[in-house]
Amino acid sequence: MTDVGRSRPDVDTSSVAYNRGPEPTAWTGWVVFAAFMMMMLGFFQAIEGLVAIFNKGFYRVTPSGLVVNVNYNAWGWVHLLLGALIFVSGIGVLAGNVAARAAAVVLAGLSAVLNLIFIEAYPFWSIIIIAVDVLVIYALTVHGGELRDSTP
Repeated sequence: MTDVGRSRPDVDTSSVAYNRGPEPTAWTGWVVFAAFMMMMLGFFQAIEGLVAIFNKGFYRVTPSGLVVNVNYNAWGWVHLLLGALIFVSGIGVLAGNVAARAAAVVLAGLSAVLNLIFIEAYPFWSIIIIAVDVLVIYALTVHGGELRDSTP
C-alpha cells in the first residue's frame, strides 16, 4: 500500500497557535457575565419603559418632579428603545464583536446617565441599574478584548 499522506498538518493551525496577544485571564468570565448582565439590563430597561408607557401612576413622583420635566410616555419610549439596544449589544459582546463592545460601553454609560436623571421616580431601582452599568463598563473596557481572543 502506498502512503497517501496524513490529512492533518504537522503544526498546530488553530487560532491559539496564531494568537500573539497575552493569555486570557479569569476576567474572560467577567466579560461573559457583563454580556449576560447587559441582556438582563436591556430586558429590565424595556420593562421599565413599558411600565412608564402603560401605568403612569406607578412611579413615586409626577413628571414635573423629575430632573428633566418630560412626561412618562416619552421616558417610557426612551427606556424601551435603550433596553432593546442594550440587549442586542449584549448578544454582540457575547459573540466577541468589537463594534458591539464599543457600542455596549456607550450604551451602558447612557443608561447610567438616564437612570441618574430618572432617579427621583424610582430611586432604589435606578441605583441598582447604575451600579450594574458601572460594572459592565469596567469589565468591557479593561478586559473586553480577552473574550474575542479566547474563542477558537
